[in-house]
Amino acid sequence: MRGDGDGWVIDRDGSRYWGVNGAAGLLLRAPLDGGSTGILLQHRAVWSHQGGTWGLPGGARDSHESAIDTAVREAGEEAGIRGDQLTVVAALVTHETPSGWTYTTVIADVEEPVRTIANGESAELRWVNQCLVDELPLHPGFALAWPGLRERMAAFDLQR
Repeated sequence: MRGDGDGWVIDRDGSRYWGVNGAAGLLLRAPLDGGSTGILLQHRAVWSHQGGTWGLPGGARDSHESAIDTAVREAGEEAGIRGDQLTVVAALVTHETPSGWTYTTVIADVEEPVRTIANGESAELRWVNQCLVDELPLHPGFALAWPGLRERMAAFDLQR
C-alpha cells in the first residue's frame, strides 16, 4: 500500500496535480526571537514540479492515510520532522479541483524551531518569519492559499 498515492491526476483543462488520492502538506509554526512566528518552508528542488519555488513539505496521499497522516509522513521524509515533535492545530482543504482532487494544509505548532534535515526534494529548508513569507517566490498553489491561511491562523491564535 505504501506509495499507492503516487501519480498524476489530470483535470479536464489539462492541469496536473500530484497524488491520485489528493495531497497534503505541513504548515509548521514556531515562535521566533522577538515574538514573531516562524513558518518552516521548503525551497523545492529544481527538478521537481514547480521546482525553484517555496512551499510546504508535503506530497501524495496514500489510500489508507488521512490528510494529517500524509502531511506528517511527508514532513518526516522531506524535512526530518517527527510527529511527536508537533501539535496539530487544524487541517484545511486549501485547493479543490472540479474532478475532486484536494490539497489539505495541516497546520501544526512546535515549541521552538526544530532542526531539519533536507532530502533530495529540497534545495533548502528555512524557518521564515511569517511576515516575510510572501516576499519569496512561492509555489503557485501555496501563494493562492497563503492569504487565507494567514487569516485562519490569526483567528486560531485569538481563540487561545
